[in-house]
Amino acid sequence: MSNPHRNHQLDLVHASCQSLGQPDEHDLGLVHDLQVMQRRRALTWLAGVGAASLLGCGGGGSAASTDSSSSSSSSGSDGSGGSSGSGTSGSCSVIPEETAGPYPGDGSNTANGSIANVLGVSGIVRSDIRPSLPASLGTAAGVTLTVTLTLVDTNASCADLSGHAIYLWHCDREGRYSMYSSGVTDQNYLRGVQETDANGQVTFTTVFPGCYSGRMPHIHFEVYRSLATATSSTSKIKTSQIAFPVADCSTIYSTASGYSASVTNLNQMSFATDNVFSDGTTLQMATLTGSVAAGYTAALTVGIAA
Repeated sequence: MSNPHRNHQLDLVHASCQSLGQPDEHDLGLVHDLQVMQRRRALTWLAGVGAASLLGCGGGGSAASTDSSSSSSSSGSDGSGGSSGSGTSGSCSVIPEETAGPYPGDGSNTANGSIANVLGVSGIVRSDIRPSLPASLGTAAGVTLTVTLTLVDTNASCADLSGHAIYLWHCDREGRYSMYSSGVTDQNYLRGVQETDANGQVTFTTVFPGCYSGRMPHIHFEVYRSLATATSSTSKIKTSQIAFPVADCSTIYSTASGYSASVTNLNQMSFATDNVFSDGTTLQMATLTGSVAAGYTAALTVGIAA
């Protein structure tokens, strides 16, 4: 489990990194868009009920810290930013609650002296999150990754949950977070919101995240009850992270251009030493297929107690 005291110390390291040029820390809003268009508490097998499941990187190039939590952006029902609320029903389990980290862009903290809330940017409800908004600002480069999340209700025999909203964000191939990191504070790419369809699914087109020192590659996401409520972190009902198979990460980083720093960083890390994933990845490990040339697809079933 995540240690709240340790997480607080790690946040202090994040702040130092920001001052050293590492990831430092418009617009009609989501309402306009609407109008216009535990952690793993490692799956225990409870009385013969098999926990099943099936999606990391943040912070910046050589940053030696993690995005385990920050007082203004951590999440979790216990307020610690660590794993909480794991449960099972039928053959699916509640995905662990995780920290949103210091770069959420959901209105829970500031960047460059202002409240950082991309959820109020016109156009944020989108599938392709590679361009910034507006697109003229720039587009994130990297190996194409299509992420499909399936939201299910653990309190209703894993029934698909339609009409919910999922906000997804992650670092670029250099390990930088738009809005916060040095060199991309004027960008808001690799952030977007989608509404779950009749099958409880959302799909995002993005790039494979880089790996920075201190964290395994990952992707963040938050769940909201509807698009209408996905305007601020105060309305989120779940925060978690997606992990990726090490072998695939290694192949991508050693083969694709732009990921050179990730090779070294990944070799220095493991799930056992990662402050978020060290208690297990069963419920957050993506099923990943594809190739560097053709792009990858990642899938994860996300269970919540709706």
